[in-house]
Amino acid sequence: MVDEFQDTPSVELLQWLARGSLKQNLLRAMRLWVWLHTIYGDKTVKLNLPNEWSYSDWRNLFFSETHPQGEKIPTIHDANCACAKTVREWLFTSATGITPDAWINAIKSHYCHPQEQNKKKRSSKSSELKDTSIKLLIFDPQDKNNKKTLEQILDLRLFGVTRRTLQRDLEILAELGWLRYEDQKYHLVAKFPSRPVNLHDNTTTSPMSDYELNFMHADLACIAENLSNQINGVQRFFLQLDYVTSNKKTDLVDRWHNELKDLWQQTPVPPIKITYDSARVGENIDCVVFPVCIYYMQRAVYLCACGQSPDGTTDWYNFRIDRIQNITPLTWNYPHIPNYLQQRYKKASLPTPDEIAIAIDQKAWGFDFYLKPRLMILRFDSDYDNRYIRNTNRHETFKRINYQKAKNLIVKETIEQEHREALLNVLENRSPQDAYYQANYRHKDNGIMMRLRAWRPRCEVLLPFDLRQSIAKDAAEELKLYQYEF
Repeated sequence: MVDEFQDTPSVELLQWLARGSLKQNLLRAMRLWVWLHTIYGDKTVKLNLPNEWSYSDWRNLFFSETHPQGEKIPTIHDANCACAKTVREWLFTSATGITPDAWINAIKSHYCHPQEQNKKKRSSKSSELKDTSIKLLIFDPQDKNNKKTLEQILDLRLFGVTRRTLQRDLEILAELGWLRYEDQKYHLVAKFPSRPVNLHDNTTTSPMSDYELNFMHADLACIAENLSNQINGVQRFFLQLDYVTSNKKTDLVDRWHNELKDLWQQTPVPPIKITYDSARVGENIDCVVFPVCIYYMQRAVYLCACGQSPDGTTDWYNFRIDRIQNITPLTWNYPHIPNYLQQRYKKASLPTPDEIAIAIDQKAWGFDFYLKPRLMILRFDSDYDNRYIRNTNRHETFKRINYQKAKNLIVKETIEQEHREALLNVLENRSPQDAYYQANYRHKDNGIMMRLRAWRPRCEVLLPFDLRQSIAKDAAEELKLYQYEF
């Protein structure tokens, strides 16, 4: 049984659908909201789509028969076609129960700096917030000047866009978990993704809603939602995480995440200069970056940022926050902003947390999402595999393969003949009854290296050759520590 989508276009929901700056993606967010009603809404708005459908199937049901099917933006060809309806006509209906003034004020409040908003509340001139003359500029992808006021946005045709734009809308819905794309067809999902819920019937959510827990693994979030509150006065769910940051640096970490929070409240978010104590480089180094989001990973907290990396090899880097020595806010006029970052700013496409989440979810194992993916083959003895590896979830690309498949992959993936022969010779001396696994991993990702070390000596890296050699060298150095001279 598929759920029914009844959500109203609240600012919170639109912000979530925007996957980044609401100013840049407001029109798309509103379109996605309409899409969801046509796919999952009640019988008055839901389209009669087949179980497996394509964009063409949806288009033929949504638009009138005379709707153009080319690549250009459709003109107003039929007053009754969905492409003729303005944003105002989509949003402000008896079904949503939202008025233009209330919605506009909600958007403006969303972009009003908290300190300014508090001043307005204390001021006898609190009605300023409701003054529709306040000019909040919103990006309009179809306008050559690229910005419009909210009032102007409301008079735009929401679906007066190209076929390619609508196709991208569908792809985003699939990325967000609203649809499943398989065999070149879209399929409905049985459970909607976690999101800010604000129904027109004022249905309330639990104090710890799915959306508030969306920073957690989905399965853990489900447990936390169910068991976060005490049961008969007793707390039954606990989450214990290793956190390696020393107590001496706690105040420094608090300072940085509070400063970043203040920066993220600005529009646009400014670039920053980080002075970083780099373990990899071995010294303090300055990096000009755009701060995107914070992740807890590998027993520490990291700032994911785009721009300069300490070793100068990538446009992205995960900075461990407790190793940051200083943060200096900059302006977008600063002359030493990296070219890649400057270009993204000029194109109004600054990186978002969703961009990182999508990169991490792409088919490669490891947190350092900017590192090059490579194929890995591992061997475990069958007893260890039965006890600890089989039926566990490491990564979607971490899959068991048979002995012959391992051999074929070694032949296919190893370019150097000398290395290929060496690896095949190793495999000849291993049992076909052992457990073999393949995975795509981020080469040189520190978390992956730590996992491989934790599996020693029950895990053997067969591919790639250079990773095998690196681990062999580490093992040889380790062995020296345990050898006694008599």
